[in-house]
Amino acid sequence: MPDVIKLENVRRVFGEGDHTVEALRGISFTIAEGEFVAIMGASGSGKSTCMNTLGCLDRPTSGTYWLDGIDTAGMSPDSLAEVRNRKLGFVFQGFNLLPRTTALENVELPLVYAGVPTAERHRRALSALERVGLGDRVSHTSTQLSGGQQQRVAIARALVNEPAVILADEPTGNLDTATTSEIMQLFTELNKQQRITIVMITHEPEVAEFASRRITFRDGRIVSDTANHS
Repeated sequence: MPDVIKLENVRRVFGEGDHTVEALRGISFTIAEGEFVAIMGASGSGKSTCMNTLGCLDRPTSGTYWLDGIDTAGMSPDSLAEVRNRKLGFVFQGFNLLPRTTALENVELPLVYAGVPTAERHRRALSALERVGLGDRVSHTSTQLSGGQQQRVAIARALVNEPAVILADEPTGNLDTATTSEIMQLFTELNKQQRITIVMITHEPEVAEFASRRITFRDGRIVSDTANHS
């Protein structure tokens, strides 16, 4: 399988002079197409800085990051935003849905930004909602949906552009145990049956168990990178 993500000796330093913090200390790893990877680590370990780098939301101080074959170094902010919209789907802990907007309209949003015509937007958003089991909830607003259903809408929104990678940042952080299990089963199905590449940040070992591989950060370095036993 080709590499979708490749980081090579990536460093990220914040601040200047005597007040610098080295959030990432020369990390390198690759993620192949179709992998499901959990990134773990305590607060301050560098995992969030790594996720911001993967999401093209932040640039490395040094080192290189290739996303789906594109070298992101030296790209203009506009070019980075375009790559982010085309290549990445984001799922957040807080769902980040518009509250008085229907599930369908929430899922359509990335396509609005991409300039996709209305009929095609509807078709693709409906298809994405059906993929996450919400074909019967398209007209419900966020406030009419449970937490688990809202996260499914967020996952559909992440899928709608057919991204190279889904980045999920603590996607079960606001969910109870039973709903967490449902959402993680959905991620597993999307990964195994539809070969979608998923990179997930989590601090919960039982959530990381759903991934096929686990990368653990400590003090800005990778301290382990292991396959999960299925």
